[in-house]
Amino acid sequence: MQITIITVGKLKEKYLREGIDEYSKRLSAYCKLQIVEVNDEKAPEEMSQAEMEQVKRKEGERILAQIKQDQYVIALAIEGQMWSSEKLSAELDKLALHGRSQVAFVIGGSLGLSDQVLKRADVQLSFSKMTFPHQLMRLVLVEQIYRAFRIGRGEPYHK
Repeated sequence: MQITIITVGKLKEKYLREGIDEYSKRLSAYCKLQIVEVNDEKAPEEMSQAEMEQVKRKEGERILAQIKQDQYVIALAIEGQMWSSEKLSAELDKLALHGRSQVAFVIGGSLGLSDQVLKRADVQLSFSKMTFPHQLMRLVLVEQIYRAFRIGRGEPYHK
């Protein structure tokens, strides 16, 4: 399975990079993982709703340019469905079984994802009703993908 994580912005924090590198290394036994960073849009602290939509639209265009036609797209969105780790595992197994081996997870910028990206997504997934820094979500997502593969193969994993 080819897993692509498309995310907005560069990862600056060393501790997050180290965690992602560790899980990426572990995942290499289960899938091919690619992380694609698209540039974030510079935005002031205070913005109007129209300005926020414009930032999301521009970031969304960059995200959409990275999505391949045959990819199954899972967008991380606070309004999305909440899955357990077991459900994520089952969904990835089901995709593989049906020949959908190209999966893209999308993490938006600090303002979230544009409507165009959400419309392109095959499913919207929420990790919580809480708001997390999009940089931290990268680490959480990679860990959950690793956990999903371990669960799917019946291998032990800390609960």
